[in-house]
Amino acid sequence: MKKSYLILHFAVLLAGFTGVFGKLISLNEGLLVWYRVFFSSIILLFILKLFKVRNNTTTKEKFGIAKVGLFITIHWVFFYASIKYSNISVGVVCYCLTSFFTAIFSPLINRQRFNLTELLLSLLTLVGIGLIFHFDSSYQSGIILGVISSSFAALYTIYNEKLVKKYDSRIINYYQMIGGTVALGISLPLYLHYFPAPSIIPGLKDTIYLILLASICTVGLYVLFAESLKRISAFTVNLSFNLEPVYAIILAFLFFNESKDLNISFYVGLLFVMASVILQTILSIKRPNRDLVSL
Repeated sequence: MKKSYLILHFAVLLAGFTGVFGKLISLNEGLLVWYRVFFSSIILLFILKLFKVRNNTTTKEKFGIAKVGLFITIHWVFFYASIKYSNISVGVVCYCLTSFFTAIFSPLINRQRFNLTELLLSLLTLVGIGLIFHFDSSYQSGIILGVISSSFAALYTIYNEKLVKKYDSRIINYYQMIGGTVALGISLPLYLHYFPAPSIIPGLKDTIYLILLASICTVGLYVLFAESLKRISAFTVNLSFNLEPVYAIILAFLFFNESKDLNISFYVGLLFVMASVILQTILSIKRPNRDLVSL
């Protein structure tokens, strides 16, 4: 059991590194995400072949799974844009707004009643983001991009929740990465027209970072989470994943010395965000466990 918990927290730590790679890789966000989904789809193909995963999905089902992958692809584009226009700390804190958008979108999409408690707790996160928004005007573009990013992350989670009940997660991830590769690849010429890049081919250093991002922080995360779920409940896994923004901010302080760029307004806002996460965690303990919807 102890080994499973170590695996789980190592996976959460790896998730915190996604923001670090976004800062390290010199490519713009569009190219960065395209190479991430492209490399991930190739790695996942090898995994499917290696483990001989049965794939009985129809062409229509494959297309449906791939369409949901567009949400995570768009989320990543805006997430990395947020980091590049501000910093890692701002990007990962804005990601916490995913719960706010989930509380809004889920009842609308699933035709359910709104949960007042979830809305109030999510508004607490919104207050925290509002405080962070005012801490430095030079980061406001990054914050806006981060907010948009979290809205697409919420949509991905809602629609992916339905898929994991029916298909193997490896199959889901594979077709979603292919969907992202194709859709973003088609859009890249127009994207690069408005957001030109010095080079569309990554250098050696960027290539190494991209392969690490795809293999360890994308595909590798799935393997580690799957291993931890063999002995640990889905609720505990989700609960531990709330530590990702904390790990990411610590890594940003260590690798990029971002603490010198942040003032008291940021930390007060962060306090509101973390209070929301803690309260949601306490309330979740009283509810039945839910399946892990995205990895």
